Amino acid sequence: MAGGLRRAALAALDLLLPASCLTCDAPVGEPGQLCTACFQATEFVTEPLCRCCGVPFVHAAQGGPDRLCPGCRAGPPPFQRARAALRYDAQARRILLPFKYADRTEIAAALARHMARAGAALLREADLLVPVPLHRRRLRARRYNQAALLARALAAQTGVPAMQDALRRVRHTVPLGERGAEERARILQGAVVVRAERAARLRGRRVLLVDDVMTSGATAAACAGVLREAGAAAVDVLVAARVPDPRLA
Repeated sequence: MAGGLRRAALAALDLLLPASCLTCDAPVGEPGQLCTACFQATEFVTEPLCRCCGVPFVHAAQGGPDRLCPGCRAGPPPFQRARAALRYDAQARRILLPFKYADRTEIAAALARHMARAGAALLREADLLVPVPLHRRRLRARRYNQAALLARALAAQTGVPAMQDALRRVRHTVPLGERGAEERARILQGAVVVRAERAARLRGRRVLLVDDVMTSGATAAACAGVLREAGAAAVDVLVAARVPDPRLA
């Protein structure tokens, strides 16, 4: 009965407020969809890509016979594999920035659908979804953790359970936007820990770390490192968008 009433209420709302595209005002069939023009402008990450960190290649030859990017070839990260739904460009920012900074939390479900497609192999093997944490100062300012919303949406769509509070950011860090990979890693050293009361549930499990954007991979590496130290059997990473490596342009 309650389900029927809810569906009727949603149908009535759709009549009053027709669904519009995630990034423009064009009408679409269902909430969370992109119109045809915006869909065509959105660049999804597909092969060829680094088999480890998932950064997209311009052409397959860039990965060489081992299908690795220069960074992963020089030193493998503490996570096994990373995958992303979107290439982080101007179009992806039109989707992600309102989600991250403008209270457009409903975008999480739409992004999670694309992430589930891109990370299907990782999700099949995952025991737990763990979001990248925000420091309490940033969480107070933003009022929500976008990575936690993505993990919750992925859990609802795939059935893989999410442990929202497995990690804690114990030190506030400066914005990492324009900083290089080595400086990012140095800034993040010791900034993330596993909550002691959650360590037992992580031990021996395959963890899928969830975040919105991956740039150099320093944040993912810091989180994966402490998860492995806590006894996780393996850590993979799934993000909404991946910043291309400028060395591969």
